Amino acid sequence: MQDYLDDLRLAHVLADNADATTMARFKALDLKVETKPDMTPVSEADKAAEELIRGQLQRARPRDAVLGEEYGIEGTGPRRWVVDPIDGTKNYVRGVPVWATLISLMEEGEGGYQPVVGLVSAPALGRRWWAAKGHGAFSGRGLTSAGRIHVSRVSSLPDASFAYSSLSGWEEQGRLDGFLDLTREVWRTRAYGDFWPYMMVAEGSVDLCAEPELSLWDMAANAIIVTEAGGTFTGLDGRPGPHSGNAAASNGLLHDELLGYLAQRH
Repeated sequence: MQDYLDDLRLAHVLADNADATTMARFKALDLKVETKPDMTPVSEADKAAEELIRGQLQRARPRDAVLGEEYGIEGTGPRRWVVDPIDGTKNYVRGVPVWATLISLMEEGEGGYQPVVGLVSAPALGRRWWAAKGHGAFSGRGLTSAGRIHVSRVSSLPDASFAYSSLSGWEEQGRLDGFLDLTREVWRTRAYGDFWPYMMVAEGSVDLCAEPELSLWDMAANAIIVTEAGGTFTGLDGRPGPHSGNAAASNGLLHDELLGYLAQRH
Protein backbone atom coordinates (compact mmCIF):
# COMPACT_ATOMS: atom_id res chain seq x y z
CA MET A 1 0.00 0.00 0.00
CA GLN A 2 1.34 3.40 -0.96
CA ASP A 3 2.16 5.70 1.93
CA TYR A 4 0.62 9.16 1.55
CA LEU A 5 1.79 10.53 4.89
CA ASP A 6 4.34 12.91 3.32
CA ASP A 7 1.55 14.35 1.19
CA LEU A 8 -0.66 14.62 4.27
CA ARG A 9 2.08 16.49 6.13
CA LEU A 10 2.37 18.88 3.18
CA ALA A 11 -1.40 19.41 3.22
CA HIS A 12 -1.13 20.51 6.87
CA VAL A 13 1.60 23.00 5.99
CA LEU A 14 -0.52 24.36 3.14
CA ALA A 15 -3.51 24.67 5.48
CA ASP A 16 -1.47 26.42 8.18
CA ASN A 17 -0.45 29.12 5.72
CA ALA A 18 -3.92 29.40 4.19
CA ASP A 19 -5.44 29.74 7.67
CA ALA A 20 -3.12 32.64 8.46
CA THR A 21 -4.17 34.36 5.23
CA THR A 22 -7.92 33.84 5.62
CA MET A 23 -8.07 34.66 9.34
CA ALA A 24 -6.15 37.89 8.77
CA ARG A 25 -9.01 39.16 6.59
CA PHE A 26 -11.95 37.51 8.39
CA LYS A 27 -14.39 40.22 9.55
CA ALA A 28 -12.19 42.91 7.97
CA LEU A 29 -14.28 46.00 7.30
CA ASP A 30 -12.47 46.67 4.02
CA LEU A 31 -12.70 43.11 2.65
CA LYS A 32 -13.18 43.24 -1.12
CA VAL A 33 -15.89 40.94 -2.51
CA GLU A 34 -16.73 40.38 -6.18
CA THR A 35 -19.47 38.41 -7.93
CA LYS A 36 -18.38 35.61 -10.26
CA PRO A 37 -20.18 34.79 -13.53
CA ASP A 38 -22.20 32.09 -11.74
CA MET A 39 -23.40 34.83 -9.35
CA THR A 40 -21.53 33.41 -6.34
CA PRO A 41 -19.26 35.67 -4.28
CA VAL A 42 -15.48 35.56 -4.25
CA SER A 43 -13.39 37.56 -1.80
CA GLU A 44 -9.81 38.76 -2.00
CA ALA A 45 -9.09 36.15 0.71
CA ASP A 46 -10.30 33.30 -1.55
CA LYS A 47 -7.91 34.39 -4.26
CA ALA A 48 -4.98 35.06 -1.92
CA ALA A 49 -5.32 31.67 -0.21
CA GLU A 50 -5.47 29.76 -3.48
CA GLU A 51 -2.50 31.68 -4.92
CA LEU A 52 -0.51 30.87 -1.79
CA ILE A 53 -1.34 27.15 -1.95
CA ARG A 54 -0.55 26.99 -5.67
CA GLY A 55 2.80 28.68 -5.13
CA GLN A 56 3.79 26.26 -2.39
CA LEU A 57 2.69 23.25 -4.43
CA GLN A 58 4.71 24.48 -7.39
CA ARG A 59 7.80 24.44 -5.20
CA ALA A 60 7.08 21.27 -3.21
CA ARG A 61 5.35 19.10 -5.85
CA PRO A 62 6.28 20.62 -9.25
CA ARG A 63 5.20 17.50 -11.16
CA ASP A 64 1.69 17.46 -9.72
CA ALA A 65 -1.30 19.16 -11.33
CA VAL A 66 -3.46 21.62 -9.35
CA LEU A 67 -7.20 22.22 -9.72
CA GLY A 68 -8.64 25.13 -7.75
CA GLU A 69 -12.00 26.84 -7.59
CA GLU A 70 -10.68 30.29 -8.45
CA TYR A 71 -7.97 29.59 -11.05
CA GLY A 72 -8.91 26.27 -12.68
CA ILE A 73 -6.59 23.45 -13.73
CA GLU A 74 -2.83 23.76 -14.15
CA GLY A 75 -0.53 20.90 -15.12
CA THR A 76 -1.14 17.28 -16.06
CA GLY A 77 -0.22 13.86 -14.75
CA PRO A 78 -1.46 11.06 -12.52
CA ARG A 79 -1.53 13.20 -9.34
CA ARG A 80 -3.77 16.23 -8.92
CA TRP A 81 -4.23 18.52 -5.92
CA VAL A 82 -7.77 19.88 -5.61
CA VAL A 83 -8.28 23.09 -3.63
CA ASP A 84 -11.25 25.09 -2.41
CA PRO A 85 -9.58 28.07 -0.71
CA ILE A 86 -12.73 29.05 1.21
CA ASP A 87 -15.65 26.66 1.25
CA GLY A 88 -18.47 28.78 2.63
CA THR A 89 -17.53 32.17 1.16
CA LYS A 90 -21.03 33.55 1.85
CA ASN A 91 -20.50 32.77 5.53
CA TYR A 92 -16.98 34.20 5.42
CA VAL A 93 -18.04 37.56 3.99
CA ARG A 94 -20.84 37.90 6.56
CA GLY A 95 -18.65 37.05 9.54
CA VAL A 96 -20.17 33.59 10.15
CA PRO A 97 -17.35 31.27 11.34
CA VAL A 98 -18.53 28.18 9.40
CA TRP A 99 -16.08 28.13 6.49
CA ALA A 100 -12.99 26.10 5.70
CA THR A 101 -10.09 25.52 3.35
CA LEU A 102 -10.42 22.15 1.59
CA ILE A 103 -7.30 20.44 0.24
CA SER A 104 -7.24 17.04 -1.43
CA LEU A 105 -4.76 14.99 -3.40
CA MET A 106 -6.32 12.82 -6.10
CA GLU A 107 -4.59 10.03 -7.98
CA GLU A 108 -5.48 8.54 -11.33
CA GLY A 109 -6.90 5.03 -11.06
CA GLU A 110 -9.81 2.88 -12.05
CA GLY A 111 -12.81 5.07 -12.70
CA GLY A 112 -10.73 8.23 -12.99
CA TYR A 113 -9.09 10.36 -10.31
CA GLN A 114 -9.84 9.32 -6.73
CA PRO A 115 -8.95 11.17 -3.50
CA VAL A 116 -6.09 9.68 -1.50
CA VAL A 117 -5.49 12.58 0.92
CA GLY A 118 -8.03 15.03 2.28
CA LEU A 119 -7.82 17.90 4.76
CA VAL A 120 -10.50 20.32 5.94
CA SER A 121 -9.33 23.25 8.05
CA ALA A 122 -11.88 25.56 9.73
CA PRO A 123 -9.71 28.04 11.64
CA ALA A 124 -12.57 30.26 12.84
CA LEU A 125 -14.07 27.18 14.50
CA GLY A 126 -10.66 26.03 15.75
CA ARG A 127 -11.19 22.66 14.05
CA ARG A 128 -9.35 20.55 11.48
CA TRP A 129 -10.08 17.11 10.01
CA TRP A 130 -7.94 14.95 7.73
CA ALA A 131 -7.42 11.49 6.26
CA ALA A 132 -5.03 9.55 4.03
CA LYS A 133 -5.93 6.41 2.13
CA GLY A 134 -5.54 3.35 4.33
CA HIS A 135 -4.62 5.36 7.44
CA GLY A 136 -8.00 6.34 8.87
CA ALA A 137 -9.52 9.74 9.61
CA PHE A 138 -8.54 12.16 12.37
CA SER A 139 -9.50 15.45 13.94
CA GLY A 140 -7.51 17.86 16.06
CA ARG A 141 -5.40 20.98 15.89
CA GLY A 142 -2.57 19.25 14.02
CA LEU A 143 -0.78 15.98 13.39
CA THR A 144 0.71 15.88 16.87
CA SER A 145 -2.55 16.59 18.73
CA ALA A 146 -5.22 14.48 17.07
CA GLY A 147 -7.76 11.80 17.76
CA ARG A 148 -9.11 9.19 15.39
CA ILE A 149 -12.72 9.69 14.32
CA HIS A 150 -15.38 7.20 13.25
CA VAL A 151 -18.93 7.37 11.95
CA SER A 152 -21.92 6.55 14.13
CA ARG A 153 -23.62 3.18 14.40
CA VAL A 154 -27.18 4.49 14.20
CA SER A 155 -29.07 2.01 12.06
CA SER A 156 -32.64 3.34 12.03
CA LEU A 157 -33.88 6.49 10.27
CA PRO A 158 -36.21 7.45 13.17
CA ASP A 159 -33.06 7.63 15.34
CA ALA A 160 -30.94 9.48 12.77
CA SER A 161 -29.78 13.08 12.50
CA PHE A 162 -29.81 14.51 8.94
CA ALA A 163 -27.92 17.65 7.90
CA TYR A 164 -28.23 19.68 4.71
CA SER A 165 -27.42 23.13 3.31
CA SER A 166 -30.64 24.62 1.95
CA LEU A 167 -34.00 23.77 0.38
CA SER A 168 -33.74 25.70 -2.88
CA GLY A 169 -31.44 23.29 -4.73
CA TRP A 170 -33.66 20.30 -3.98
CA GLU A 171 -36.68 22.21 -5.28
CA GLU A 172 -34.89 23.30 -8.46
CA GLN A 173 -34.02 19.67 -9.24
CA GLY A 174 -37.51 18.36 -8.58
CA ARG A 175 -36.29 16.37 -5.58
CA LEU A 176 -38.00 18.38 -2.85
CA ASP A 177 -40.79 15.89 -2.13
CA GLY A 178 -38.35 13.06 -1.42
CA PHE A 179 -36.19 15.40 0.63
CA LEU A 180 -39.16 16.48 2.76
CA ASP A 181 -40.30 12.88 3.18
CA LEU A 182 -36.83 12.08 4.54
CA THR A 183 -36.93 15.01 6.98
CA ARG A 184 -40.24 13.70 8.33
CA GLU A 185 -38.79 10.23 8.82
CA VAL A 186 -35.62 11.12 10.71
CA TRP A 187 -35.23 12.08 14.34
CA ARG A 188 -33.62 15.47 13.72
CA THR A 189 -32.66 17.84 10.91
CA ARG A 190 -30.24 20.76 10.92
CA ALA A 191 -28.99 22.99 8.09
CA TYR A 192 -25.35 23.37 9.08
CA GLY A 193 -24.20 23.72 5.45
CA ASP A 194 -21.05 23.40 3.36
CA PHE A 195 -18.23 21.16 4.61
CA TRP A 196 -19.43 20.86 8.21
CA PRO A 197 -22.15 18.17 7.87
CA TYR A 198 -19.66 15.81 6.17
CA MET A 199 -17.19 16.28 8.99
CA MET A 200 -19.93 15.61 11.54
CA VAL A 201 -20.87 12.43 9.68
CA ALA A 202 -17.20 11.42 9.82
CA GLU A 203 -16.97 12.02 13.57
CA GLY A 204 -20.33 10.43 14.32
CA SER A 205 -22.32 13.44 15.56
CA VAL A 206 -24.56 13.41 12.46
CA ASP A 207 -25.65 10.27 10.61
CA LEU A 208 -26.66 11.55 7.15
CA CYS A 209 -26.06 14.55 4.92
CA ALA A 210 -26.56 15.44 1.27
CA GLU A 211 -26.39 18.30 -1.22
CA PRO A 212 -27.99 18.44 -4.69
CA GLU A 213 -25.38 20.45 -6.59
CA LEU A 214 -21.63 20.62 -5.97
CA SER A 215 -18.26 20.91 -7.70
CA LEU A 216 -15.33 18.53 -7.34
CA TRP A 217 -13.41 20.90 -5.06
CA ASP A 218 -16.42 20.94 -2.69
CA MET A 219 -16.32 17.17 -2.31
CA ALA A 220 -12.88 15.60 -2.83
CA ALA A 221 -11.50 16.21 0.68
CA ASN A 222 -14.84 15.43 2.33
CA ALA A 223 -15.16 12.14 0.45
CA ILE A 224 -11.98 10.52 1.71
CA ILE A 225 -12.42 11.79 5.26
CA VAL A 226 -15.93 10.27 5.41
CA THR A 227 -14.85 6.96 3.89
CA GLU A 228 -11.70 6.63 6.00
CA ALA A 229 -13.90 7.25 9.05
CA GLY A 230 -15.88 4.16 8.04
CA GLY A 231 -18.71 5.94 6.25
CA THR A 232 -20.07 5.98 2.70
CA PHE A 233 -19.74 8.88 0.25
CA THR A 234 -21.50 8.76 -3.14
CA GLY A 235 -23.41 10.87 -5.58
CA LEU A 236 -27.20 10.84 -5.46
CA ASP A 237 -26.89 8.30 -8.27
CA GLY A 238 -25.09 5.94 -5.89
CA ARG A 239 -21.73 6.21 -7.67
CA PRO A 240 -18.90 6.10 -5.10
CA GLY A 241 -16.65 9.14 -4.78
CA PRO A 242 -16.90 12.85 -5.57
CA HIS A 243 -17.66 12.82 -9.31
CA SER A 244 -21.45 12.98 -9.57
CA GLY A 245 -21.98 16.74 -9.20
CA ASN A 246 -23.85 16.18 -5.94
CA ALA A 247 -23.25 14.23 -2.75
CA ALA A 248 -24.77 11.90 -0.19
CA ALA A 249 -22.77 10.88 2.87
CA SER A 250 -23.74 8.59 5.70
CA ASN A 251 -22.49 6.17 8.32
CA GLY A 252 -23.03 3.47 5.68
CA LEU A 253 -25.81 1.71 7.58
CA LEU A 254 -28.43 4.16 6.32
CA HIS A 255 -27.06 4.94 2.88
CA ASP A 256 -29.49 2.95 0.75
CA GLU A 257 -32.44 4.52 2.54
CA LEU A 258 -30.91 7.99 2.15
CA LEU A 259 -30.51 7.51 -1.61
CA GLY A 260 -33.98 6.01 -1.87
CA TYR A 261 -35.57 9.21 -0.64
CA LEU A 262 -33.30 11.70 -2.43
CA ALA A 263 -33.29 9.97 -5.83
CA GLN A 264 -37.01 10.65 -6.17
CA ARG A 265 -37.92 13.20 -8.83
CA HIS A 266 -41.31 14.69 -9.56
